[in-house]
Amino acid sequence: MDLLRHLRFFVAVADEGHFGRAAAALDMTQPPLSQGLRRLERHLGVELIRRTPRGAVLTAAGTGLLPRARLLVDDAELLRAEAARIARTRGSLRWGAIPALPAALVTACVAALRAAPAAPSVVTVTGSTVDLVAQVRSGACDAAVLEHPALVDGVVAGPVVKLPRAVAVPRDHRSAAAERPGFAMLAGLPFLTTARAGNPPAHDAARDLLRERGLDVPLHTADDDRALLAAVAAGAGFGFSALPPAETPGVAWLRLAPDATALRVRVIHRPGAEDAAAALDAVLFRERLR
Repeated sequence: MDLLRHLRFFVAVADEGHFGRAAAALDMTQPPLSQGLRRLERHLGVELIRRTPRGAVLTAAGTGLLPRARLLVDDAELLRAEAARIARTRGSLRWGAIPALPAALVTACVAALRAAPAAPSVVTVTGSTVDLVAQVRSGACDAAVLEHPALVDGVVAGPVVKLPRAVAVPRDHRSAAAERPGFAMLAGLPFLTTARAGNPPAHDAARDLLRERGLDVPLHTADDDRALLAAVAAGAGFGFSALPPAETPGVAWLRLAPDATALRVRVIHRPGAEDAAAALDAVLFRERLR
């Protein structure tokens, strides 16, 4: 678990004395805040907060652990600020991208960042949405493009942009030859997607999308487009890809519910990295129009 993020939940509830106000202060909804606090309590083996008619009340264990939790959260903020100062001093800009972002879009983002007035050197890292949020929050990255929905507490988040995705299916599957293919035809094929731990909200949203269309299929992990297409070509499943559909041995491309299957992404950044975030937003917006 992300211990620091969950400690931040604990400190916020303790400070506000109310789950709703704490969620608002963290710019998130109340259910994931409550779930995160329960996860922290299970991890520590003690009850920290008790719900009462008067609001959220610290238990004896919560009272004893709050000063240490607050110190850790405050130290993390200091670390982030120091990391940002060092990054500015060395003149490099670090940004992150999820594996689902096509290579051409990644290079377009790098070009846009290099065209910034200060023309910094650009360092690109790849990681899951959860990892990238943690890196931007800590100051290890200045900005990142991640998948929506996601928990983005502790960072500045921009607007959501939809990028088109096609459905990759085995070339010899019956849906590939159908005149009017539909989701129901994919029954029996596993759904290939990234691991849930990388971004639980988006993972669950994709599964809900399939269930709404009558598909309750097994899920198999594919960490990136290369793994996805290799598995599809082997007949091992189907998946969504933001790659522009092109002739791919063993793979056929379907356009199914384009709005629902679109890759929803957004830019997050640390305070002070507004120019980098604006450059990334511009690239994503152009891609959406294309």
